[in-house]
Amino acid sequence: MSLNEKADFIREIVAEDLRTNKYQGRVHTRFPPEPNGYLHIGHAKSINLNYGIARENPGGVCNLRFDDTNPEKEEQEYVDSIIADVQWISNEKPSTVYYASDYFEQMYQYAVDLIRKGKAYVCDLNADEIRESRGTLTEPGKDSPYRNRSVEENLALFSRMRKGEFPDGAKTLRAKIDMASPNINLRDPIMYRIVHEDHHRQGSAWCIYPTYDWAHGLEDSIERITHSICTLEFENHRPLYDWFLDALGVYHPQQIEFARLNLSYTVLSKRRLLQLVQEGHVTGWDDPRMPTIAGYRRRGYTPEAIRTFCEKIGVSKKDSIIDVALLEWSIREDLNKHAQRAMAVLRPLKVVITNYPEGKTEDLPALNNPEDETAGTRLIPFSRELYIEADDFRESPPPKYHRLSPGKEVRLRAAYIIKCEEVVKDASGNVVELHCTYDPETKSGGTAAGRKVKGTIHWVSAPHAVEGEVWLYDRLFLKEDPNEVTEGDSFLSNLNPDSLEIVSHCKLEPMLGTAKPGSRFQFERVGYFCADPARAESGAPIFNRTVTLKDTWAKIEQKGAAPNAGSGR
Repeated sequence: MSLNEKADFIREIVAEDLRTNKYQGRVHTRFPPEPNGYLHIGHAKSINLNYGIARENPGGVCNLRFDDTNPEKEEQEYVDSIIADVQWISNEKPSTVYYASDYFEQMYQYAVDLIRKGKAYVCDLNADEIRESRGTLTEPGKDSPYRNRSVEENLALFSRMRKGEFPDGAKTLRAKIDMASPNINLRDPIMYRIVHEDHHRQGSAWCIYPTYDWAHGLEDSIERITHSICTLEFENHRPLYDWFLDALGVYHPQQIEFARLNLSYTVLSKRRLLQLVQEGHVTGWDDPRMPTIAGYRRRGYTPEAIRTFCEKIGVSKKDSIIDVALLEWSIREDLNKHAQRAMAVLRPLKVVITNYPEGKTEDLPALNNPEDETAGTRLIPFSRELYIEADDFRESPPPKYHRLSPGKEVRLRAAYIIKCEEVVKDASGNVVELHCTYDPETKSGGTAAGRKVKGTIHWVSAPHAVEGEVWLYDRLFLKEDPNEVTEGDSFLSNLNPDSLEIVSHCKLEPMLGTAKPGSRFQFERVGYFCADPARAESGAPIFNRTVTLKDTWAKIEQKGAAPNAGSGR
């Protein structure tokens, strides 16, 4: 089975429903995030899947709907970030944004309907008492002593709950289903709880809020969703989803589950991501080390690369861990084809070309992208004084070292062949400058008759160089599974202390000084980088490393079965 074929089981369900005219030929999906944090790479998988299925079918629609039923954790900041992320990943501006909170009155009336049918009741047990009475996987639960209240008493109490007459936790509204059900989710689940907390959209209009299990199916039903695609942890909740809709006798969508995304060297728990932000282990939700969509965007990832990654891993009903190297491969492939080339010297060593005329400058043409003929060329200033990478010189070179050393030659990318004639050192014996000569016959990639050189290095003209900072990001965690810890430790013990190295006083090609925030480049022989919206304290531009040119960690393992993934709510 190929990676792309793995998405077929959901698409096959959709195709069969279309064939049988189950939903009158409609395909209507939804992406329903809770606005209690920023979206992460797992959500990108769900966005790609739900919007993709809608796009693949004529007339298909995908709703962006906020499941904003928990006022204690939800904020407008998260709503705004989610809308931006969905538009960026899906390449589709939502025509309408939906909110579960807009349906609060309708959900309340549905709850009243269930009470009148004798299928819901107000319970005075507190959270601990409800948990204790629910039973176990092998033992049935115990009926609440308030289970047999009259319809009239339940209606009156539920109305008083809405009016705010009771404190938090004093009462709940529960469905009356089956306390002996083998599925614990059907043992009189909570539908409403009392929370005296202002809502980010509704303000103080409500003090009772629906649980996700109660709201989920109703939201889908109200919006006339056809295929409600969820992650696998909601599979055991599907009978409850069905029960509520059937008990009300309302329009009934189909819930389908698939495995969520688990990514190596990465945590995708919103709770843990929030902890990283709140405790200052990262600079914010959009820190380029974070697996949030905002973090990937700031780091220089493209939506095309993320969509490619999502398509490669497909969807499955089985949990597994996807190697993060596959995500890194996706962005390398995309940037190799599309990123502007540039030259940047991170740790500069000065070179003086002694036989080049003083005061002379010439502009040399360089390819903007050898993978794209339409990208054209740019002009790079060349002068007597240059900077090269300190690592591109060895006074005593090891075997097979094809860069610069005393008496040896290298080619300067898009320029000339130079030869090291003299090494200048400071009082401590450190190399501070090289004196070289150049061969004027080797300009612009030509080769002097009878001579070849094996090494090619990058450079920047010293008088024209722009100074900048380069932020070298690495993986945030050291362990493949960051959640794997010894007793007494937390996932924080697996943080990578070297996940960020800031390199100051880098020498950059002149055009990089005016790079627009978000512009992506391949720094030749160094890696892929993105211009950050912020600037250094000195006012210098900052460039974030998106990914190295090659995988410096383990190669993608050759596994017997293709990986699978999903996405969380």
